Amino acid sequence: MKIGFIGAGNMATAIVEGIVQKSFSKPEDIYLYDIATEKVQAFAEKIGAHALKDPQAVIQTVDTLILAVKPNVIKGVLLAAKEAIIANDPLIVSIAAGTSTAALYDVFETDQPIRIVRVMPNMNAMVGEGAAAVCGNSAATEEDVKQIIDLFNAVGKAWPLEEKYFSIFTAIAGSSPAYTFLFIDSIARAAVKNGLPKDLALEMATQAILGSAQTLATGQENPWTLIDRVSSPGGTTVAGIVELEDNAFISTVIKGIDATIRKDEELGKK
Repeated sequence: MKIGFIGAGNMATAIVEGIVQKSFSKPEDIYLYDIATEKVQAFAEKIGAHALKDPQAVIQTVDTLILAVKPNVIKGVLLAAKEAIIANDPLIVSIAAGTSTAALYDVFETDQPIRIVRVMPNMNAMVGEGAAAVCGNSAATEEDVKQIIDLFNAVGKAWPLEEKYFSIFTAIAGSSPAYTFLFIDSIARAAVKNGLPKDLALEMATQAILGSAQTLATGQENPWTLIDRVSSPGGTTVAGIVELEDNAFISTVIKGIDATIRKDEELGKK
């Protein structure tokens, strides 16, 4: 299977490196195009892939075409490429946030079935720990969707998800790394307030969050059970949790997620 990328930014290069390292694809079966020609050429040479100077050439060569471009330009990219796509019928994969499979299909202005798979990845794919939701339009087969789930499993973990839930996924996986970074920084700043150097506090907080996530991911217990295990009667952890809840920690997080979902739904209607 030949895989092409239009757009070779951070997310695309992370995906390429992941699928090569996990032997999902051979480097020589990967074709890249980006307007930053020197950068994509250097990356292609580094991993043994092909850098092409024309997106049409990518489309004519590959079986699967991944559109790794920003949401504000993806429709323009499809419009410029639609004749080549209709003629060559690759599987179209979009990682553009807030852009539905129906909106992408409408660009083609044709009755011909176009196989489109939508993916919502997150930035942690760049360290091989991404989270991605995957859905296909009515023309995409179960095998098409499975193929893309397998591809994104190479850079983390991927799940099939009905498209109507993508705004929720955007909030809890796409945007939540930013909330996690904010939480880590807040912990570190509290340590600085009490006397620790910032660099050391940030390193310690990051390791604590990393280990906590791994404990939850590899175990069978739910978060509150683990909270109880850390919380000794009358102890320090209980005092901190009570203070957080006195200031509506849980409901504030939920409000942030709700605001993210609303915004994604608004963007999807434009």
